[in-house]
Amino acid sequence: MHVPDAIRGVARSALDEARTAITDPARPDDVAIHDFRKGMKRWRAILRLVSPFLGDEGPRLRIEARDLARALAGARDARTALDALDDLGKLEAGMPLSERSLATIAGRLDEQRAAAENLSVTPETRTRIDEILLVASEGVKFWPLAEVDFRDLAREIAVHYRRARDAIPADWAAAEPETLHGLRQRVVTHRYQMEIVAPLWPRFGEFWIGEAQKLRDRLGHHQDLIILAGLTAPHGPLAPWRSRLLPLIDARRAEHVTVASRLAGRLFADPPKSFRRRLRALWEHRVKPG
Repeated sequence: MHVPDAIRGVARSALDEARTAITDPARPDDVAIHDFRKGMKRWRAILRLVSPFLGDEGPRLRIEARDLARALAGARDARTALDALDDLGKLEAGMPLSERSLATIAGRLDEQRAAAENLSVTPETRTRIDEILLVASEGVKFWPLAEVDFRDLAREIAVHYRRARDAIPADWAAAEPETLHGLRQRVVTHRYQMEIVAPLWPRFGEFWIGEAQKLRDRLGHHQDLIILAGLTAPHGPLAPWRSRLLPLIDARRAEHVTVASRLAGRLFADPPKSFRRRLRALWEHRVKPG
């Protein structure tokens, strides 16, 4: 594992994922948006990792990536509300709404989704995004990483591990949605950065990334429910069902918070210095070819 090549490889992979999603005419718009945003999250996680080594180029690329992700945020939020409605069906107490009510709610959300996608996922938008990502992909080969070694990499990964750990609320039950959303963003960054070191010990790497993904999913479902709740506000598309939906949303959010607290406690149990030493140990005792 040559560290500069590994970083460049993961960066290009993220950009390829995003470009393929946004340029594939066979993908439905909602699938293209989901896959594009996934690739962009990977790309932004790598940019946060390497930004200290890139000088002025690092902040510029991060701002560019943020703006590209936001370009399709409206369409994604509409899809998110539908996902949250599906998630309500997994309540331990069951779903008390009738099939007719659920179908009506889903119909309204789907209308919103289609309208948002028609406005944002245009051929011109796809072409512009692809051109920007192509330039970024070409620029990866010129990143000044020749002197970056695994100690540098482990230090930066540990920095973001600490930021995620510090974002864990002291009282999960009383945590504001913004707090949990901020934690989710930190966990996403950590999860994708760990892809770089996962090959050092595949079994450990796969387990760690899997646990981070579970935590990300729980926090993501929680955020989806917040978006769904917002649509029940007065004059909102789901206002007629506000009194019935909000208690269900609150109950499902509580379930996600309970599971997320356990996952976070396990994943971020080690202090940052211990985590960094673990990464160094994986490197020092890696299996060498031949």
